Amino acid sequence: MSDAITRSERLDPEVRALIETMDAQAPPRIESMSVAEARRTRAEGFKKNGGPPAVLARVEEALIPGPAGAIPARVYSSAVGGLRIGMVYFHGGGFVIGDLDTHDSMCRALARDSGAVVIAVGYRLAPESKFPAAIEDAHAATVWIAENAEKLGIDAQKIAVGGDSAGGTLATVVAMRCRDAGGPVLAAQVLLYPVIDLSRFDTGSYLEFAEDYMLRRSAMQWFASHYLGAAENARNPEASPLLARDLSGLPPALVITAEFDPLRDEGEAYAERLAEAGTAVTAKRYPGMIHGFAAMLGVLEGGRTAIREAGEFIRGL
Repeated sequence: MSDAITRSERLDPEVRALIETMDAQAPPRIESMSVAEARRTRAEGFKKNGGPPAVLARVEEALIPGPAGAIPARVYSSAVGGLRIGMVYFHGGGFVIGDLDTHDSMCRALARDSGAVVIAVGYRLAPESKFPAAIEDAHAATVWIAENAEKLGIDAQKIAVGGDSAGGTLATVVAMRCRDAGGPVLAAQVLLYPVIDLSRFDTGSYLEFAEDYMLRRSAMQWFASHYLGAAENARNPEASPLLARDLSGLPPALVITAEFDPLRDEGEAYAERLAEAGTAVTAKRYPGMIHGFAAMLGVLEGGRTAIREAGEFIRGL
């Protein structure tokens, strides 16, 4: 029995069905598309797999002052009145695709399951705005939210940052920037299958899952080429947080990875380094899952479970 067949048999049945459906449609590889085509087609997939949006008591559009103009944001809450835990959320999409709408169902579910005020941030995307534009927007938005916490219905002492994939990178880099600047003090970081090292694409999970599991290694290289600009930026710790020398003094972290994800090994290595630096870490690998599964909560029970786990983690702050 080949390794490929062995791996596929370990896939969650819902994941296997989803991949087979995608294979039957024979979509073009993202690296063969223009950026505009990639954004359009992937947005359709995000919305389809995200499922029906949860009905919440409060969903509001907002504009946050940023370094290059107003940053669009969306505020979600399952209830109104009083001060609640705050969750600043950064969507995934390789720093190139994704927006407030692609992750709307996911953010609604997070708000419902956590009881927190979730604020999704529509940071600038590459290649129009390359590294570190997304980080600058994410950090500026977090600082502004902390400064205006009470107006937003948030307890300023209980603000977390979080994100999926590229958004997970932004969350942990924002945590580093806040630490280094002496504030705002963050209560937690929630990292869902984060992009943690853009300097290499040869970890064990990259080699094992380079093809056939939704996110290809070649797609990650395409994202990185659009985002980084100069090649040497790949070794900047703000692009590759795993390369940061000092990971001490960071907020408690929930790190969720997927078994069949090229990014699995770097996410788990980062969780280990955080723990070694003294950060309280809850690390969870979801068996049978693929990259992006939490955003596929409309079709994957594993995605719904991960959102509930993230919600419980936030609720416990």
